[in-house]
Amino acid sequence: MKVFPAGARLERGAGGLERLVLAAQAGEAHVYTHGAHVAHFQPVGGRPVLMMSSRAQLEAGVPGKPIRGGVPICFPWFGARAGDAQAPMHGVARLLTWDVESVTQEDQGRLRAVFALTSNDYTRGIFPQDFALRHTVTVGDSLEMALTARNTSATELDCEMALHSYFAVSDVRQVAIRGLERATYLDKTDAWARKTAGNDPVVLADETDRVFVGTQSTVTLADPGWQRRIVVGKSGSNTTVVWNPWIEKARAIADLGDDDWKGMVCIETANAADNALALAPGAVHTMVATISVGRE
Repeated sequence: MKVFPAGARLERGAGGLERLVLAAQAGEAHVYTHGAHVAHFQPVGGRPVLMMSSRAQLEAGVPGKPIRGGVPICFPWFGARAGDAQAPMHGVARLLTWDVESVTQEDQGRLRAVFALTSNDYTRGIFPQDFALRHTVTVGDSLEMALTARNTSATELDCEMALHSYFAVSDVRQVAIRGLERATYLDKTDAWARKTAGNDPVVLADETDRVFVGTQSTVTLADPGWQRRIVVGKSGSNTTVVWNPWIEKARAIADLGDDDWKGMVCIETANAADNALALAPGAVHTMVATISVGRE
């Protein structure tokens, strides 16, 4: 039986799913072992930073259904798998239970948890190559997520990865996203047309699904309604995705509330599309997202 430091505990959350609570000195996070899914992050004295769907399907069982909201992990592909309409969206990592490998107390009262997943008979039935994943979640006044992929197969591993973060906002129609000015993006709402962003911050006025490629920039989400800004820094990532389904698509998504679109925007740290990875046998790649909150 694992012994956890003060502030860390395993418990049963919604739907009976096991989750790890990390109550650090300056902030708290909840991570479901199903998908190593960060479902909650809140700095002390602040609002929750992540949005969870009001209709999230939280069901025990392996393999199970993905959790809508928070930070799903996408691997080994992002979105639909090319050439395989039956494959699960966003890969297999978010469908399986991960092992809690360790929980440690770090400096400044932070807590760090490491989750592990390796390929198995289920994953090989969908994706034949072997891999090993580690997801390291560090909680304090900021949230750091480091996703590491290792190719444990004998051939090159072509893959995509993403931390599909859903951020809670006061009103998505009033927020501005800075840091992607003049970046190239693929517009999934326009048949993947390749476009160039303008000189102004991204402002959402309808369904938005943009895959910004070749960008390593820090992104800031300005939310005047809640007088805060969420800063998303990253490393090991060359793709940033901005998504909101808007009115009609939200109604068509079974595990998303009809009005949830108003209170969310996804800013995803990724390596996808032009920036997909090609890992040689034994090669390792780590992608890090760091989320912090300030006043706007």
